[in-house]
Amino acid sequence: MNFKIIVLFSYLMLTLVIGFIFLKVSKRNSVEFFLAGRKLKNVLLFFTLAATNFSAFTIFGFSGAGYRIGYAFYPVMGFGTGFMALSFFIIGEKIMTLSKTRNYITPSDFIMDRYNSPFLKYLFSSIMIVFTLPYIAIQAISAGKSLNAFTGLPYFEGAVLITAFVVIYVSNGGLRSIVWTDLIQGLMMISFTAIAFSIVIHKSGGIIKVHESINNNFPELMGRPGSGNVMKPGIWLGYMVLWFFANPMFPQLFQRFIAADNKKDLRTAMILYPIITTSLFFITVSIGVIGRNSFGELPKNLSDSIFSLLLSKYTTPIIGSVLFTGSIAALMSTMDSQLLTLTSMISLDFTKIKQNEVLKEKIILVALGIIGLLIAYKPPTTILNFISKTTFNGLSVLSPTVIAGLYWKKANKYGAIASIFIGEIMVTLYYLGIIKTPNIHPFIIILLLTASVLFLVSYFTRSKNENKSIVFEVNRKVLPWAIVFIIIFILANDFWNWGKEPVTYFGLPGWIWYYFLLGGLLSMLYLLFSRWIKN
Repeated sequence: MNFKIIVLFSYLMLTLVIGFIFLKVSKRNSVEFFLAGRKLKNVLLFFTLAATNFSAFTIFGFSGAGYRIGYAFYPVMGFGTGFMALSFFIIGEKIMTLSKTRNYITPSDFIMDRYNSPFLKYLFSSIMIVFTLPYIAIQAISAGKSLNAFTGLPYFEGAVLITAFVVIYVSNGGLRSIVWTDLIQGLMMISFTAIAFSIVIHKSGGIIKVHESINNNFPELMGRPGSGNVMKPGIWLGYMVLWFFANPMFPQLFQRFIAADNKKDLRTAMILYPIITTSLFFITVSIGVIGRNSFGELPKNLSDSIFSLLLSKYTTPIIGSVLFTGSIAALMSTMDSQLLTLTSMISLDFTKIKQNEVLKEKIILVALGIIGLLIAYKPPTTILNFISKTTFNGLSVLSPTVIAGLYWKKANKYGAIASIFIGEIMVTLYYLGIIKTPNIHPFIIILLLTASVLFLVSYFTRSKNENKSIVFEVNRKVLPWAIVFIIIFILANDFWNWGKEPVTYFGLPGWIWYYFLLGGLLSMLYLLFSRWIKN
């Protein structure tokens, strides 16, 4: 245990060093502290987009879902998140373009600029803050649970330890420290997780043998709709669509659009995204499936610790400790961005802090870290269930307001406000269990309702003094590609293959290989699309 703690502290100290390196430049002003001077590009932009999005949920949540549900969870994450990268073009490029001339810092700056409504701006920011706090708590929860499972450190002490280090290096270096730690943490997360997967596969007897054992002992993990019939068609489709509308509304990801330097690098990130999601997400889900074969039935509240448990079982303390830092890197690379972005929103949208008052902004950052820990004090049973009902559904309600604001001149503040209120009421009713749709993911109902309300209210009302000059015309060259992307999305929902006993190739069900090919095809289509749409 002592050696494990030493390795962990060595890595944590590295993050502090990076924070202190950028201490001087981050003190200049809020644009430097929160946006790194609006100059994120190349490799740094890709890794900060990826690492910011790939959180504790990616390592611990996915592996836990793989343990409980099986491989049926993989496509909705691997392909669904890769498909979400199309929003980098639909939303990201437009926000980046506007931010260059309109001087946006926070996500709600666009809302205020477009709809000219202080109330809508505050509402939009409030929703982002409220529904991101549970996601911050998830990072702390995962830190505490994983450290407890791997090192024996008490749960809450582990959560406090990781949160404290994140707060310190973010408060010192701002976004510049985050993007450089994102680069390091992203590389660690990908490479160390891949190595851990290879070791687990090897120790389990090889990919073919272990999956033969899984197929014999837990056949439901190899097919769809998964163990317990969890991934029903309506649930599956809901997850597939959810990521496209929820992820760009993550304030930390939205702010990356504002901080991006140019379209070319944003499109490069879009092209690479399906490759990384197809490969990395398979690895983390597969680790959970293999963990079910290795440990059998575990209490449900331990399922999200399966990654840590497998490292303890199949690796030496030295190797396991090094690989374990990759999973810690995943959660830290999201927590830091969430804390910084929420700090910018509170300090600039609500408290009237001047743009050079970095000290007060750091105090807010510390307070947010404490709030996250308070939420994490009594952790939920599973990450997936908690975050789906809170963060994902809650933030997705904002997407119609943003997309309509970018592309539809008739969209107005009344439609946006009504849409958000109705949407969040629905999220609350689903969360409390007052409304239940067992065979349909709540998001499908929520999206249809919020989009319809925004359209109808905007269409039948008039609002003065809204800025329609920043609304974008739809490029006609894009329209044929819309059909192409709809077709590949339909292919990704291959319900005609469900309920059949899977035919395996090299140990894996044939339908998993199908999604490997779809992920590669999606990346190639993004490349061709980017070359077709030059401007």
